[in-house]
Amino acid sequence: MRLRNIPRAEGTIQAHLAVIKRPEAQKGCWRQVFGNTNPIHIEIGMGKGGFLLNMALTHPGINYVGIERYSSVLLRAVEKLDMEDYRGLQNIRFVCMDARNVGEVFSYNEAEKIYLNFSDPWPKARHAKRRLTSKEFLARYEKILVPGGQLEFKTDNTELFNFSLEQVREAGWTIDRYTYDLYHHEILNKGNIMTEYEEKFSAKGNPINKMIAVRK
Repeated sequence: MRLRNIPRAEGTIQAHLAVIKRPEAQKGCWRQVFGNTNPIHIEIGMGKGGFLLNMALTHPGINYVGIERYSSVLLRAVEKLDMEDYRGLQNIRFVCMDARNVGEVFSYNEAEKIYLNFSDPWPKARHAKRRLTSKEFLARYEKILVPGGQLEFKTDNTELFNFSLEQVREAGWTIDRYTYDLYHHEILNKGNIMTEYEEKFSAKGNPINKMIAVRK
C-alpha cells in the first residue's frame, strides 16, 4: 500500500499530548502514564483510530494504547481525538512505532488484551513472519500480556485467518472462540465496534472473520 506523505504529520503528532514521544521510557510504567490502575488494552496497527477511539469512549474504565507505524495515518487518529465526539478522552494514548518493537515498550504482564484489526496479510510465503498473527509475533505478545490475556483478531482475509488459527495452536495458545461470519455469531458480535475499513467492507455484505485467543 502506497501512503501519501503529509508534511504536517510529524509536527502535529509531536505536539499532541496524547502521543507518547519516547514510548520505550514508559516500559513498566504505563499505569503511571494514565494515572490509574485500570486494565491496559493495545491495538496494533490501529489505522485511522476509529475503532480505538470508540472503544475508549464506550469503556472509560479501560486504558487504550494505539500503535501505528505510519505518521501520515496516525495523524488521522490524532485529528479525530480533537473532534467534539472524542475531545476530553483521558483513557487513550497513541504511539508511532513498528510493532516488532512492542517488547521494548511494554513490560511483562503489563497488558490485558491486544487487538489486531484487518492487519496486512503479507500474502507472499517468504513474508509469513511479518504477519502480526505469526508465531514470531505471538511470542512477543506473550511477554507483555498477563496470564490469561487475550488476543482479538478480525480480518476479511480468510487465507490469513486460517493461517492465524494454525499459528495460534502451534504457539500453544488456546482459541476461545472463532467464526467466519462475525455478524451472524451472537456472542462474538455482541458489542462489536467496527473499524473504518470494516464499515466499508461489511456494507457490501462481505463476511468478517473473528478470533479470540488466550495466551498460554
